[in-house]
Amino acid sequence: MSDSPEEIRADIERTRQDLGLDVDALADKVSPSKIVDRQVGKVRGAFTSVRERVMGAADDAGSSLSDAGSHVGDVKDRAVAKAEGNPMAVGLIAFGAGLLLASLIPASSKEKELASTVKDQAQPLVDEITDAAKEVGEHLKEPAKDSVAAVQESAQESVAAVQDQAEHAADEVKGQAQHAQQNLSGS
Repeated sequence: MSDSPEEIRADIERTRQDLGLDVDALADKVSPSKIVDRQVGKVRGAFTSVRERVMGAADDAGSSLSDAGSHVGDVKDRAVAKAEGNPMAVGLIAFGAGLLLASLIPASSKEKELASTVKDQAQPLVDEITDAAKEVGEHLKEPAKDSVAAVQESAQESVAAVQDQAEHAADEVKGQAQHAQQNLSGS
């Protein structure tokens, strides 16, 4: 530690700034809105990854089918190779093709009736899931509040510690200055 009051003040100011940055970073890390933003980003990233893999497989399958006129025998081999490499993508493509074909055929009255019945029976489940999601959200509020309170308490303790250190350093500098003054007066 240096003896110059200016250097001590500069050191204290750097320590305060560093502590302030640490407290800000910690508050940002435990902020409920930031936590939600990070989780939403993770989910979006996962969906984007899956979508890109499926779209890539669909493009590969589409290009394979466009060459079918000239390479009928090769298409079968390519499809088998792609299925071995990524069966999930092939299943999704088949499911999508089935949905496309099903959308071209109009629904019968029996299908409409069954769809209405299923919708009516599923509504309580939808309500129950919505209530459960709200309850989970409510349960997360309290831990988030506790985390914020803990961070605030920690920050207050840190500020108090820095203040105590600054006061101690200032008293020490003051004592050294008085001692130096006495030495000069005595000489």
